[in-house]
Amino acid sequence: MMKIIKEIREETGAGVVDVKKALDEAKGDKEIAKKILRQKGLEKAGKKKDRLVKEGRIGFYVHSDGKQAAMIKVYCETDFVARNEEFKDLARDLAMQVAAMNPVAVNKEDISKEIIAEQREFWKKELAKEKKSEDIKKKILEGKENKLRSEKALMSQNFVKDPDKTVETLVKEKIAKLGENIEIGEFAKLEI
Repeated sequence: MMKIIKEIREETGAGVVDVKKALDEAKGDKEIAKKILRQKGLEKAGKKKDRLVKEGRIGFYVHSDGKQAAMIKVYCETDFVARNEEFKDLARDLAMQVAAMNPVAVNKEDISKEIIAEQREFWKKELAKEKKSEDIKKKILEGKENKLRSEKALMSQNFVKDPDKTVETLVKEKIAKLGENIEIGEFAKLEI
């Protein structure tokens, strides 16, 4: 039992007592226990979102071909966490995400109205050719806009290293593990 607790602690960063409770709740199933801990961690992360972030780090990534690079500001509450290897890795991974997926904003609601309006005009022209009711066309436009926002907003993109989770989920997991609020600031991508 202690071996399993130790393994789960190393994978999740959760405390011994939390791991033991999760294992009890999962009736000894390691994978279910990790899911329980992850969910509790996400709940804890939600409670920390209003805490002030005044420290952080700039993450850098340069692609192996040397023709594209990205940088991103990642904020946390203390210098102690900003110097933590796990936080540094997060900043680096987020810069890699920017280089690979080319987001235009941190969150869906931050995407400019101009980008959305330009795309809506294109979609309307496309839909004009189809024989569908106006209600259906309106729903299709809403669906296309939601999809575009998800694809172009960093936090809602699938994480390049683990497509089963979004960047937002990754950040919340790190908040839970490191015990501090983490926020994403501005970012930039350079290409040749």
